[in-house]
Amino acid sequence: MSGQPPIAELGRRAKAAARVLALASTAAKDDALRAAADVLVERSPEILEANGQDVVTAEAAGTTATVVDRLRLTPARVSAMADGLRQVAALPDPVGEVVEGWTRPNGLVIEKVRVPLGVVAIIYENRPNVTSDAFGLCLKSGNAAFLRGSSAAIESNKAIAAALREGVAKAGLPEDALVLVEDTDHDTAIEFMRLRESIDCLIPRGGPSLIRSILEHATVPYVIDGDGNCHVYVDETADLDQAVDIIVNAKMQRPSVCNAAESLVVHEAVAAEFLPRAAAALEGVELVGDARAIDIIGADRVALASDDDFGREFLDLKLSVAVTPDLSAAIDHVNRFGSGHTEAILTRDLNAARRFTREVDAAAVIVNASTRFTDGEQFGFGAEIGISTQKLHARGPMGLRELTTCKYVITGEGQTRR
Repeated sequence: MSGQPPIAELGRRAKAAARVLALASTAAKDDALRAAADVLVERSPEILEANGQDVVTAEAAGTTATVVDRLRLTPARVSAMADGLRQVAALPDPVGEVVEGWTRPNGLVIEKVRVPLGVVAIIYENRPNVTSDAFGLCLKSGNAAFLRGSSAAIESNKAIAAALREGVAKAGLPEDALVLVEDTDHDTAIEFMRLRESIDCLIPRGGPSLIRSILEHATVPYVIDGDGNCHVYVDETADLDQAVDIIVNAKMQRPSVCNAAESLVVHEAVAAEFLPRAAAALEGVELVGDARAIDIIGADRVALASDDDFGREFLDLKLSVAVTPDLSAAIDHVNRFGSGHTEAILTRDLNAARRFTREVDAAAVIVNASTRFTDGEQFGFGAEIGISTQKLHARGPMGLRELTTCKYVITGEGQTRR
């Protein structure tokens, strides 16, 4: 148990900080982000020492290598976290942006203006860089970051949060711009999801068990950062040399992240040529597939896949493989098993690309590139706070604008309604 105040008190502190941040100037927020980045680098030895404790604990508990990779920090990763804060400081401030405006016949001037959400709560698993990324985007968009990480990364998160709070205070903004819940008990997580008096928006970042818990217990508004069962479809007109490079990158560059490819779908016209090449290039990747894939690649390399395999986010060096007779069947397969995150088509047929992007139901649809590009930084948003797979408020990588809402400002000259 943590020696912190009760979680409701932490929420009240975050709410008070949010009121100050909503009125902070762009210059003040940018100064705070740069100061926090500097302190993060200065405190790197302490952060890495704390992270080492978490890694040792995880490895002793038998945690898989891919999950440990998500947990592990290095000097380069800490430096990248600091660089991410500086990049966010350099981005345009969305707060106060006039989205649209018009004048009514009666002379009323109506403007739709971006404003902060307030207290943005994030509940997340394993990845301590989320502590820094979430804080940076929340601060720039005028929100307080109310964070609850997992027990696996608690020492890392405490050290990172302490450094960030120190930097914010040095710059003259409230250190409660970031409030970290140090109690990682399950009951505390449920209480966190129900703080309606404090939390304006909750963003969960984790696996299916966390999402199920949110759906069952949360009473605050939330945006689901869902799992990523991402597909790469190789069409009959695809450049097969390029397709090999893309599937290797999408699956193997970092298999433990949500935008890694989990399923390969191939048009039957090119399957006999492409699949053996892809299987050879995907050395070290466990393959499961349908009967056609097994016939082409061989049962010694591909095991028979179940529907559960086709619908699963592996987050590991494992890939499902399906052969389809045409583009329609490929789209049906993707829409049936996909999670609404990212789907890619590799093709030289413009009409096929247009149809795939129009008919596939996902937050991001990519033509002739790796699924790994669905990322806030790659989109030019700065470090993202998550990738929304739902359709209301935000969809896809959630950057600064997705952490704001709008208010209408109406200016008159004494008009009254008749």
